[in-house]
Amino acid sequence: MSDSQKPKKKVVQAQSTPKSASSTTTKKKSANTEITWQASPEQKAKARNFRIIAFILWLAALGLEFWVIYKEFQKPEINTWLVVGLIVVIGALAITGSLLWRKSNKIDPASEKDKVRFFVQNQLGAFIAALAFLPLLYFVFTNKNMDTKQKGIIGVVAVLMFGGAFYTGVETNAASQEQYSQDKNLVLHLNGKDEVYWTAGGGVYHLCEAVSDLQRESQSNEIVVGTIEQAQDAGKHRLTKKVATEARQCGIDESVYTSAIEQWEAGTLGAPGSTATTPVDPEETSDETTDDGATDESTEETEDTEE
Repeated sequence: MSDSQKPKKKVVQAQSTPKSASSTTTKKKSANTEITWQASPEQKAKARNFRIIAFILWLAALGLEFWVIYKEFQKPEINTWLVVGLIVVIGALAITGSLLWRKSNKIDPASEKDKVRFFVQNQLGAFIAALAFLPLLYFVFTNKNMDTKQKGIIGVVAVLMFGGAFYTGVETNAASQEQYSQDKNLVLHLNGKDEVYWTAGGGVYHLCEAVSDLQRESQSNEIVVGTIEQAQDAGKHRLTKKVATEARQCGIDESVYTSAIEQWEAGTLGAPGSTATTPVDPEETSDETTDDGATDESTEETEDTEE
C-alpha cells in the first residue's frame, strides 16, 4: 500500500454485541436466490419494537381522521383552525410511523421471493397515508357546512400533509435479504473474512480503512472496524456502491475483485466455498458436432472468485 493510501484516522474496534449462533446461518439455495444473511434475534427484536410503535402511531392517526370526519365535520359551525390543527397532527403521526416502519425494514428486511409480501411490507406507509387522507379530502370538499374559504384553507393543509405522508411512506430503494446476502458474500470474497469499516457520520460500510470516502468523512476522527452485523447495528445497513474503486484502494488483486463484483452487480454471487455461481447459458453446454460427424460434448467453464 502506497503512502497516499495509508489511513490518516485512528481505527477502533467496534463494541461486541450479544450474538446468537443462528444470526449467520447459511441456507443452501440456487445461485439466484442464495440467502447467507439473516437478521440476528437482537435485530429482529429492535425491528419489531419499531413496527409496534409505527402501528400505534398509524392507529392514532386513523382514529383522529374518523373523529374529524364524524364529529367535527358534522357540526353546523366548523372550527377551521381546530380542524387544521387536527389534520397537522394526523400528518405528523402518519409521517413518524412511516419513518419508523422504513427503519425497521432496513434492520430486518423482507425476502424478494415473496413478491406480494415484499411489496406490501415496503409500501405499507404509503397505503396508510392514502387511508388517512383520501377519505378526509373527500369529506372536506363535499361538506355542506363549510364555505368556500374554509374548504380552501382546510383542503390545502390536508393536501400538503397527505403529500408529505405519502412521500415518506413510499420506499423506492427497498432493502432485501437477498441484497444484504450479496453484500456479505462480496465482503467475504474480497476481504477473506467478515470485516468492514465505517465512521459515525457515514451511511454505508466500506472494505478497508484506507478508502478515500472514509478519510473524507469529517464527523468523526475515528474509523470503526467490525463485522457486518455490528456495522448494521450502527446504522450502516449496506455496502458502498463504489466497491471497484475501493477494491483498488485497498490493494485487492484485480483478478479477485473483477469477476466477484460482476456477479455481485448481477445478484448471483455465492458465498465463498458454496456451489452457487453465475448461471450458465444453456447454449454453452450444448453438444457440438465435429467435422467428421462425431459429437464432442463441451465442458462448463466457471470463473473462480475465491483466489
